[in-house]
Amino acid sequence: MIITGIEPRKKGLSAIYIDGEFAVKLDTKTILENRVKVGADIDDEQLHFLIQQSDLQRAKDKALWLISYRDHSSRELEDKISRTCNREAAKGAVERMEELGLINDENFARRYASQLYENKKLAKSAVIYKLCLKGIDKETASQIAEELEPESDSQIYAVIEKKYKNALNDEKGRKRAVAGLQRMGYRYGDIKRVLNEFCDEQEFPAEEF
Repeated sequence: MIITGIEPRKKGLSAIYIDGEFAVKLDTKTILENRVKVGADIDDEQLHFLIQQSDLQRAKDKALWLISYRDHSSRELEDKISRTCNREAAKGAVERMEELGLINDENFARRYASQLYENKKLAKSAVIYKLCLKGIDKETASQIAEELEPESDSQIYAVIEKKYKNALNDEKGRKRAVAGLQRMGYRYGDIKRVLNEFCDEQEFPAEEF
C-alpha cells in the first residue's frame, strides 16, 4: 500500500490517503514524529501502529486539557477521555499523567474532601460517597474522610445558621431543616440535639420533632 496523500484537517488532524483513496484521520503530531510521507510504502501492521499512536496522542492532549481546568481522579479522567477516544488510549493517557505527577488519587481525594467539608458542610458519610463517585476506592475514601472530618456539631450548626435560621419558628420549617441535614449525611440524633440547642440560643420555641 502506498501513501498517496496527506491533507490537513481541523483539530490537529490530517487525512491519510492510501492508493488514491481516503484511509484514516491521524493526529498530525503523530504523522510528523513517525516521518510519514507521501510515496511511502505502508503495510497493515504499520498503519495499525500509527492509529494506536494517534489515539494515544489525542488522549494525552485531552487529558492535559481537562486537568488544566481542575483536578481529576484517575478514573474520572479516564471516563471523560474515553468519550472521544478509545478506552485503551484513555487508560494509557491517564497512566502517563500519573507518571508525570499531574494526577494523584490520594492528593485529589484530600483536596476534594476538604472542599466538601469546608464549602458544602457535608457529613463524613456523604463525603465518602462523593469520593467514591469520583473513582476513589472505598478504603482510601473512608480513611481520608475520617482524617479530615471536622467536629460534626459545629458543621450542623453552621448549616442551620446559614440555610434554616429564618425557618425555625414553626414545625414545618424545623422538619425541613432536619430533612435537609439528613440528605447531607448527618444522623437524626445529632441533628435533633444541635437544632434544639440552636433554638434555645435564638429563643425559638423548642419542640420535639
